[in-house]
Amino acid sequence: MAIPSETIEQVAAANDVVEVIGSYFPLKRAGANFKALCPFHQEKTPSFTVSPSRQTFHCFGCGAGGSVFRFVMDYEHIDFPSAVRKLAARAGVTVVEKRGASDEDRQYETRKNLLKLHAEAAEWFHENLIKKEIGEPARKYLKQRGITGEIAKRWQLGYAPDEWDAFGGWARAQGYDTRELITGGVLKTKDENETHRRQSAYDRFRDRIMFPICNDIGEVIAFSGRLLKDEEGAAKYLNSPETPLFRKGNVLFGLHKSKRALIEANCAIVCEGQLDLISLFEAGITNVVAPQGTAFTDNQARILKRYVDEVVLCFDADAAGMKAAERSLEALLQKDRAWFNAFAYELTVRIAEIPAGEDPDSLIQREGKEAFEKRIAEAPEFFDYWIARSAEQTDLTSITAKMQLARQMAVALSYTRDPFLRGELASKVSSRLGVSKSDFETLLPKPQRERAGTIEAAAAAPSAPTPAHDIAMLCLLALRDETARNFLRAQKWRELLEHVPDSGILIRILESELQPDDPASLNAFMATLSPEEERLISLWLLQKMPTATETMVEKWWQGICQGVVRRRLEAAKNRIKLPELSAGEIVNLQKQILDLQEQLHEFCRPVGGGGTQVS
Repeated sequence: MAIPSETIEQVAAANDVVEVIGSYFPLKRAGANFKALCPFHQEKTPSFTVSPSRQTFHCFGCGAGGSVFRFVMDYEHIDFPSAVRKLAARAGVTVVEKRGASDEDRQYETRKNLLKLHAEAAEWFHENLIKKEIGEPARKYLKQRGITGEIAKRWQLGYAPDEWDAFGGWARAQGYDTRELITGGVLKTKDENETHRRQSAYDRFRDRIMFPICNDIGEVIAFSGRLLKDEEGAAKYLNSPETPLFRKGNVLFGLHKSKRALIEANCAIVCEGQLDLISLFEAGITNVVAPQGTAFTDNQARILKRYVDEVVLCFDADAAGMKAAERSLEALLQKDRAWFNAFAYELTVRIAEIPAGEDPDSLIQREGKEAFEKRIAEAPEFFDYWIARSAEQTDLTSITAKMQLARQMAVALSYTRDPFLRGELASKVSSRLGVSKSDFETLLPKPQRERAGTIEAAAAAPSAPTPAHDIAMLCLLALRDETARNFLRAQKWRELLEHVPDSGILIRILESELQPDDPASLNAFMATLSPEEERLISLWLLQKMPTATETMVEKWWQGICQGVVRRRLEAAKNRIKLPELSAGEIVNLQKQILDLQEQLHEFCRPVGGGGTQVS
């Protein structure tokens, strides 16, 4: 499915950028524009500027900028179609999406139907808990855990009856077929491949408290069910299987509610279970997430790194919880090349110590918010904690045990990208184990050392250059002034700019149908650009316009034309010197040189004598 450009322009026109951004945080007027502290980086002096006349934003500190769509994408961490739909809903604009290829159509329809199924299933489970007599034992259990009816409503908690076909019977009555219910993971079969046999399908979740699992924009995509009564051989928690909507390793429970708090705190508290997270969130500690399992996956860590620089692991104090914390280390400090290109920083990982026999839920119920926040604030860094804990549990008088521990720690340290931090940690480990730092560093795995070197080299690589000044000036004029844009489009710009370095963005501007005096048209055009191009344009739109626009555009265009002609003339003069040319080729080159010299002479005349053309 694709959103038509006219719809994008309509949505842009219906959403004032000042009102949209002002709904997230306060803006203060500064002349014709508005300013605020940038939400995308830490700063003390406001450099985040919003232009009501251009309907764009730009931060002069970190370079973030673009249209109203770009702001919602970056602030909410959602993709472009989701941003369009969100802004359309805000303004009451109907989004009718074009159908694409048949495969894309089927995928879209499958996703839409499964989202509808999960939304309705969540409501059915919720009504069982809140309104039905069968939900009384579940309500009683949640009350004992400190979960009130209001909290259950806010998190849409539910109850799956202790029956084999309670949900399936209800869902089929709503028009869902068995195959679709099995695909969505809410029904199962004895043989998971028997999707065609209705009589073999039964409810996946039975006698469980149901936690809807949402994606980062709040759509229900799966469920996690906790047994109401522990049974021997039965898993306490049961998650939905992998479906077209749900990949367990790609989802963080609670992220749709906590992502704003994560960004503001620049720190994520990571706990194991849904009840732990809900208890912390409802107690006012809102920068919290939970993985769909006991350890982080690479993708979950990658998602988290979009929001924060620091993670505090808050796992249970038992052996399983600490093992989960250790298994999370590699994912949280992952440093393959793709990650490095996407993220310019590395997560700091700390461990919050939970007393034996406690978990975050019981701890905050017993100690309260302030005591828990103090525990988080005092949490030691992961390596400090791990070094001390491992050394306490190892017989350091045994050479074999000491070497084994040293090798384990060397592998862990190799995941730390920063060379200074790696050196500091190596000093701590060698001191605690009683070995020299140089000896310890020889244990650093070679592949990790080589990869670290590659990453550090990549860090030093320069970013892509911005267009040359003459191209940038023409971009500014074409974006801001109708007369300048019309002049440029009257030239043979396409064939000339193909020979000019870094002119791609100017070509995009001249190819487009944007109207310089229409902010909605400009926003729709910016939606077609890369984030880097959008940042450039947001900067140009806030620059001071030169006076005598018509003269200026001719001057800059003439300068570019001169450069192209000079390069062509130099190439022709070099070619005519080649000894193997035929008489006809020499005559043609002589004529070409004379034509180019005449063109160059024309370009050297004062600006104002009419349009310039390059043949």
